[in-house]
Amino acid sequence: MIINYSDQEVIQGKKSIFLAGPTPRRENIFSWRTKACQLLEQMGFDGVVYVPEYSTWKPKEDYVDQAMWERASLTNATVILFWIPRKLPDMAAFTTNVEFGYWLHSGKVIYGRPNDASKIKYLDWLYKVDYGKNPYSDLESLLKASISLANDLYDEQISEILPLKERNIIRTLKKQEAKYD
Repeated sequence: MIINYSDQEVIQGKKSIFLAGPTPRRENIFSWRTKACQLLEQMGFDGVVYVPEYSTWKPKEDYVDQAMWERASLTNATVILFWIPRKLPDMAAFTTNVEFGYWLHSGKVIYGRPNDASKIKYLDWLYKVDYGKNPYSDLESLLKASISLANDLYDEQISEILPLKERNIIRTLKKQEAKYD
């Protein structure tokens, strides 16, 4: 397994998992990604893990460089794993909300959050509507499922957002509208 941090050049063209979710904004807040990387290593993941944090695990310094690195990594990722242990105010995950909505229709998202996460009802609903699945409620199960998904998607990696007419939610809404016509 190779860990690709955001202060390094993006590794491209490999089976990969992007660890999306809230990032600590202060040094005294523990990053959930540390445990995720340890578990992925123990599970034998043989690809690249994109970690949108510096290799020193210190808070980011340059917003534009960070955003560009994340965009390149998200585009290149085989799987985008969203783990959202939202706790206000220290792990707010406001940027994560935008990324979740942006990438949801790519077909490469897998999502989970602990049962005590704050303000996640809408994300749960979107994931259920678009993927027909309930979110994972523990990190270990989510990581196992992401390895399986990465192995399944690697040969036919999708790296583009689906056109609006192909999005699951649009089809679902049209079916619901048809019921009432």
